[in-house]
Amino acid sequence: MPDFVVIATWPFGRTAVKKAATLLQDGKPALDAALAGAQAVEDDPKVHSVGFAGLGNAIGTVQLDACVMDGQTLACGGVAGLENVRHAAAVARRVMEKTPHVLLVGQGAQQFALQQGFPLETLHTPESIAEWEKVRPANRQRELPGAEEDHDTVTVLALDRKGSLGGVCTTSGLAHKLPGRVGDSPLIGSGLYVDNTAGAAGGTGVGEEIVRIGGSLLIVEAMRAGKSPQEACEMAVRKVNAVAVRRGVHPARVAFLALDAKGRIGAACTERTNFEYAVARPGSVELLKAKEIGVQAK
Repeated sequence: MPDFVVIATWPFGRTAVKKAATLLQDGKPALDAALAGAQAVEDDPKVHSVGFAGLGNAIGTVQLDACVMDGQTLACGGVAGLENVRHAAAVARRVMEKTPHVLLVGQGAQQFALQQGFPLETLHTPESIAEWEKVRPANRQRELPGAEEDHDTVTVLALDRKGSLGGVCTTSGLAHKLPGRVGDSPLIGSGLYVDNTAGAAGGTGVGEEIVRIGGSLLIVEAMRAGKSPQEACEMAVRKVNAVAVRRGVHPARVAFLALDAKGRIGAACTERTNFEYAVARPGSVELLKAKEIGVQAK
């Protein structure tokens, strides 16, 4: 049986994997560890794309999206468009555990969170408001849809010492999005999918492009069919590229992570995404750069 492994998106993923690793070291379940890691990022006011201090939508309201999934049972839950509740991923887990549903949205998600004891609070900070103003579309030119500083989801995938997988995906979404916009992050099969019998995968970047290909489920099923996590991630990025070509647009910034039950990892991204991800194993934490796949790559 492999020892524990936990991976998370972007440099701030180091915060997530360090927190998760302490739980995995003590023998805690993968989903508990992944959730604790994701919540550490949700709590970080320096991260303006996840949880507290996330950037607002087009009218300045912070709307959070998140989902969780247990690889042993395929139990899962999500919330979308959640306002004034910091720990969206924990609310998503309550959806999984306390309701017969998979996804709650908007006011219904907030009401459920209150019923579950989560406090209402403002998610803005002076710094996040200043950053929201700085990145307003009228104040800058974007080369590509979704600049890298405003859509950095944290996805955390964990393998525990019993060989079970768990995953969490949480974000404040694309800054200046239309109110009510939902990306891939709360959607099981798009932003996250976890199945002990095949593997776990998650996405980050421009969510519309991940939804378009069913990214995470695509990767997990590729691993089930025999591809390594790295091969499966590269395959998904190639599909994003191919779909962009069909649509006559430049591929958006998109990246994927994958982890299988043997503890093997994989990561890949579209060109110019500059995607880095954190990995923790017993006694080590490292930041790795993902392989970039261009449109013409074979």
